[in-house]
Amino acid sequence: MTELDIRTFTVGPVAENTYIVGAQGSDHALLIDPGDEAERLIAAIDALAVKIDAILITHTHFDHVGAVAALARHTGAPVYCPALERHVLADIDTYVRMTGFGPFENYEADAVLSGGEQLELAGLDLEVHFTPGHSPGHLTYAIPAGGALFSGDVLFAGSVGRVDLPGGDWPTLAASIAQLLDAYPDETNVYAGHMSLTTLGRERATNPFLAELRAPAAG
Repeated sequence: MTELDIRTFTVGPVAENTYIVGAQGSDHALLIDPGDEAERLIAAIDALAVKIDAILITHTHFDHVGAVAALARHTGAPVYCPALERHVLADIDTYVRMTGFGPFENYEADAVLSGGEQLELAGLDLEVHFTPGHSPGHLTYAIPAGGALFSGDVLFAGSVGRVDLPGGDWPTLAASIAQLLDAYPDETNVYAGHMSLTTLGRERATNPFLAELRAPAAG
């Protein structure tokens, strides 16, 4: 088991969770979904005295990528983006569906992921899952040895990602969540894009949106 040092920063007007993730005692880390408040995140990275080896994006809704360009520039870290959403990161404002947000600085992804990849970054072994349903190319990042899942806007404590945005679809999202429930044990910690920490087991047992996944198969 790998002991992880996970720092959570809730940023921006829609309270998005950004994560700095590393192994306990390591001076290397990952940055996941830097959505806003770039100066605050930069100050935190500098205070922690860690080298960011990669910036991982679960999906490219503005609240998850608004600070990507600034953080990439400050850290020099490569940005890993869902392949199906690379064009959104490169032209963020065009895809903002709510008024009053932006403008945002665009970024050309350094690498793209489609799900199924196994990565070794910052001394950690990660598994990448293609988990669409909230957005077309959404990815979830797992660190199995650390018992951690970074679910973006797929699964929350007591809730799930909305499906009324372009590319959203409930049956697709439900299948993505089922994939994660099947892949990892109940004690896996879920670090979501919004709201508080939870576990797969807690959501399997109590999340009202997952009732159909708990129902026994007919016959």
